[in-house]
Amino acid sequence: MDNATYTALTRQSGLMNEMRVVANNLANLSTTGFRAEGVIFAEHVTALDGDAPSLSMATASGRETLALQGGLAQTGGTFDLAIEGEGFFLVETPEGERLTRAGAFTPNENGDLVTPEGYRVLDAGGAPVFVPQGNGPVGIAPDGTISAGGQPVGQIGLVTPTDPQNLVREDGVRFRADDGFEPALTGRMLQGFLEESNVDPVLEISRMIEVQRAYELGQSFMDKEDERIRSAIRALGK
Repeated sequence: MDNATYTALTRQSGLMNEMRVVANNLANLSTTGFRAEGVIFAEHVTALDGDAPSLSMATASGRETLALQGGLAQTGGTFDLAIEGEGFFLVETPEGERLTRAGAFTPNENGDLVTPEGYRVLDAGGAPVFVPQGNGPVGIAPDGTISAGGQPVGQIGLVTPTDPQNLVREDGVRFRADDGFEPALTGRMLQGFLEESNVDPVLEISRMIEVQRAYELGQSFMDKEDERIRSAIRALGK
């Protein structure tokens, strides 16, 4: 296989990866707290022997999570929380502490505030958030302070990753912060609201069309290159 074919194959592979990301973004258009992803293309250049020009190949193995604020949908739910500005909720999973913007919480049978999957919500110190029942109406302040019957009973943690560029997405709405995290300084919580997905459907469909056209162009080049090589082999065989 010659260099032109190798270069075209790496480009096609990157375009396929980008198409998967776009499709996943569109599939999560209605997912609460979902953060859209983008693909990072990298160019690798190597020198060839003699006077031949350098060889350039592209890869698309890196991904970027877009931090744009999603829309805020009012639900009126006591334990529905949206973050306005920076920050993530901190939740406890079997694999460790994870960050999320999805704030559809509810108390479990023990009074711990949990996600729909049953993962406990944590305060800024990493302790589970407990909500006492039967003590009157529950209010949640913008700084996460929980009050029951007018008395403060706890505080929901709001954190930011130390290095936002190194967040690792583990599923649609949860992230791992390998570099650690710290208390958020500017974000605030809104009780009775949920943050919608920040996916822009018009932008994603435009990206899908562009990627599809680029992939078809690359496939056309590879077909012509294959025919050129076959013609050269037939000519040499005569």
